[in-house]
Amino acid sequence: MMMEDALVSVVILNWNGEALLRRFLPSVAANIPPAARLVVADNGSTDGSLEYVRANFEDASIIAFSENYGFAEGYNRALEQITTPYAVLLNSDVEVKNDWITPLLDFMQSHPGAGACQPKILSAVNPHCFEYAGAAGGFLDRHGYPYCRGRIFDCVEVDNGQYNSVMSVFWASGAALMVRTDLYRRAGGLDPRFFAHMEEIDLCWRIRLLGYDIAVVPQSAVYHLGGGSLPAENPKKTYLNFRNNLLMLHKNLPATVRPRQLFVRRLLDTVAWAKFVVTLNFANAAAVLRAHRDYARMRKAYTDSPSENILWSAPNRKISILWQYFIKRRKNFSAL
Repeated sequence: MMMEDALVSVVILNWNGEALLRRFLPSVAANIPPAARLVVADNGSTDGSLEYVRANFEDASIIAFSENYGFAEGYNRALEQITTPYAVLLNSDVEVKNDWITPLLDFMQSHPGAGACQPKILSAVNPHCFEYAGAAGGFLDRHGYPYCRGRIFDCVEVDNGQYNSVMSVFWASGAALMVRTDLYRRAGGLDPRFFAHMEEIDLCWRIRLLGYDIAVVPQSAVYHLGGGSLPAENPKKTYLNFRNNLLMLHKNLPATVRPRQLFVRRLLDTVAWAKFVVTLNFANAAAVLRAHRDYARMRKAYTDSPSENILWSAPNRKISILWQYFIKRRKNFSAL
C-alpha cells in the first residue's frame, strides 16, 4: 500500500468528520515530507468525507472500512495495513505548520530504544498556550493520575519555550503519536474496551513494559483543536476517566502491588465522589459510582499481569499530583 521509499505513514482516523477534514487536512497534506505518506482511515462514514478526500488529495491513501469500529479498533485495523517502519496517529482536528515530521523521525531513527514520541502540542484556538491533551509530554504520579509538562489538571500553561528540551516521559499523546509500527502491534495496539480516554496512556505503559522509552520532541509542534468529544464536566467523561484509570492500573501493575495500589486509588476516588456530592453535582457523583461498578466487572477480562512495577520507577514517580496541586497550590510543571 505504501511506496517502498516511505518511512512514515501519517494515519488520520475519520468518522463523519468532513467539516474537520476540510479545516485541518489541507495543512497536513501540505506539510508531508518525501519520507512520509498520508493515510486517511475511514470508519464507515456516511457523510461526504471520502468524496472530499478523493477529490482533493490524490496523493493520500485511503483505508475504507465498511462500518464504524470506533477510535481504538479503527486505528488497530488501520495499522494492520501499514507497511512503513513508523506510523503517526494524528487526530483529524490537528493543524500543522512546516515540516513537523522530520524532527520526530530523526529522533526515532537516532534513538533505537525509543518506542514512541510526540511533538509539542499547542492549542489551535490559543496558539501561544499548550493544549490539554498532551502538552509537552505526559506523566503519571505515584497513584496513577495523569498530568503533563505544561498542563496539570485544568491549568494549562502559556508556551514560553520553557519546555523546549527533549525529555523522556511516561506517555505520549494520542493526538499526535509517532510509534514504531511493529512495536504498536507487539504491544497489542489501543485497547478497544476503553472506548475513549486514556487508551494512549495504557498503550505507552505497555510499550514501556516491553523495554522501550517514550519521549517528547518539542522541536516539532502541532496545533490541536481538542475538546471536540466531551466537555470536562460531562458525566460521561467523568465515568470514562475514572473507569479507564482503574482498568489501566489493574492491567499494568504487578499482582503483588496491585491490591494496595488500587485500594489507595479507590479511597482517593471516594474523596472525589464526596466532593461531587457536597457540591450537589449528583450526575458526576453517580458517574464515579458507575465507573467503579463497571471496573469491578470489566477487570475480569484482564488475566495477565507484568512482573515489573514501572510506575514506581518512572519519571516523577514520587510525586502526588493531588498534594502538589491542591495543597501546595503548584499549578505549573516547573514548580513541582
